[in-house]
Amino acid sequence: MEYSSHKIAGMSGVSARTLRYYDEIDLLKPARVASSGYRIYGQDEVDMLQQILFYRALGFPLDRIREILTAPGFDRKAAFAYHLAELQTKRARLDMLINNVARSLALMKGETTMSDNEKFEGLKQLLIEENEKKYGGEIREKYGEQTVEESNAKFSALTPAQYEEGESLRLAFEEALVSAFASGNPAGEQAQKACDLHRQWLCVFYPHYSREYHQGLAEMYVADERFKANYDRLVPGGAAFLRDAIHVYCRPPKTGD
Repeated sequence: MEYSSHKIAGMSGVSARTLRYYDEIDLLKPARVASSGYRIYGQDEVDMLQQILFYRALGFPLDRIREILTAPGFDRKAAFAYHLAELQTKRARLDMLINNVARSLALMKGETTMSDNEKFEGLKQLLIEENEKKYGGEIREKYGEQTVEESNAKFSALTPAQYEEGESLRLAFEEALVSAFASGNPAGEQAQKACDLHRQWLCVFYPHYSREYHQGLAEMYVADERFKANYDRLVPGGAAFLRDAIHVYCRPPKTGD
């Protein structure tokens, strides 16, 4: 069966303008163009549009979708299996969050009880997934699968009091970093105090602290623009200053000390 661009737009919910754009960027070409100038889409294009919309719903950018769909080994059945697994994961996460909100509302109405730990069910998992999406590839490549999985497990097991302790340490560290930066001396007392607070913060969330790990993070804070922006927002040049200070902090003790 064939459809005009207006008909397939009405059927799919995608505007005719969007279909024209997909044509322009070689994401979805019509089967043919009628003598009247109308784009005509066949069954293959309908199926392709369905795939595009599934990937869009999962947050994929258009250029990545084009790469996937035009790859020589693209398997439509495998793609549907992927969509199903991803959507089921999203549903499970949403179910956790919906349950959390519903129970919290019932608690406020005096209809149920809820421990402090239960108040964070689903929320910590969401933070882990967001962190994985932003930094997972780099962290796993640098420190290995086991370290990352152990870190995620430790974060999931944090009590509200432990999480609050971590947040307090982070805020204290950031305040100390800004003050230390004004001194201009990464080896100075203020900068080293900031580094020690940073170490304490790391130990709340990460399973295995070492000087090497701390120094590796410091280098990443400068090399990766996302990390760099996080510390430069506190004070311009903060990421490089923190790296230099951490390298001083992590120097092995001299023999005889």
